[in-house]
Amino acid sequence: MFIQTDVGDERSIRHLDEQAIRGLGKIDIVLNNATVAPLGAVKDLSIQDWDASYLVNLRGPVLLARAFIPGMIERHKGTFVCVSSTGMAYMAAYESMKAAQVHMASTLSSELEGTGVTAFTIGPGYALTHTAASSIPKLAKMMGKSADEILTSIGAAAISIEAAGAGFAAAVALAERYTGLEIASVASLIDAGIDTGTANSSSKKTLTPETISQIGALSGKIRTTLAEQSADWKRRSIFEQQWLIRSFKQQAGRPVEQWLELLLRIESLAGQGEGAGILALGAPLNLLSRYYGQLADMAKGYVKDPVQREEQLGIVHAWQAECDQLDGLLKS
Repeated sequence: MFIQTDVGDERSIRHLDEQAIRGLGKIDIVLNNATVAPLGAVKDLSIQDWDASYLVNLRGPVLLARAFIPGMIERHKGTFVCVSSTGMAYMAAYESMKAAQVHMASTLSSELEGTGVTAFTIGPGYALTHTAASSIPKLAKMMGKSADEILTSIGAAAISIEAAGAGFAAAVALAERYTGLEIASVASLIDAGIDTGTANSSSKKTLTPETISQIGALSGKIRTTLAEQSADWKRRSIFEQQWLIRSFKQQAGRPVEQWLELLLRIESLAGQGEGAGILALGAPLNLLSRYYGQLADMAKGYVKDPVQREEQLGIVHAWQAECDQLDGLLKS
């Protein structure tokens, strides 16, 4: 069912709402995939181009949220998805609005807690859509490169349009897992147990019995540490507790409960000698390491006593090193 809509126009969104409800009865899922991508240096791009990007890439999602989220809350069911992007030079008018969508979804997630409605952000990855394909020659010229050089630099990181779309669908199906997070299509495909067919597919890797044993032991240590930390969060004030939980999700890519579940699953599979099963989980230990890196940075700024600061940094760096070691074993 196609309804021609200008997502930046409030009257057009009202028309979309009316026609969609008339044809479908209710709206359970909103995926903000409409976009325009003006290119140019910040100092050169016209304010009209910035305004056009704002209308579609930020005002549009806001209008759609205002139109459809109230009904979702009323039914205690729904998924609202923003779409992010990772770009490069000469894409600020586009990327700035996409970054704003990430923050909007994160805020929505907090506001929608307990309503049955989920909000999160997904990035498709480097998918050669019509917008991307038409932009690459222009972008290459601005960067003093050829279009082929840009495509080559993307290389193995590229994902087919079909795989990116399947990742969107998988993410919606697993929406509760991603609430408040920013993920990628590839991550949701892995979580859904779908082989992405990339050169780095886990099906092409094997683990030795010794490595599997090391993975099981490290996973247990990391899980124990994380369980103790999350238990400590519950003893903090409600505001500090919420901040700690939100910060962890943003840096580690998923809620602490899901990390504890994932690490326990790795331990269990290691105990059974299931190396292939461990690899199929696609555990992103680099994200957990990133979280501990942020903790270390915070300790540098907040702990004034140099002796205490070095002591805390040593502890946090040890936690981070365990995550890096486990990540290395999974990629070995």
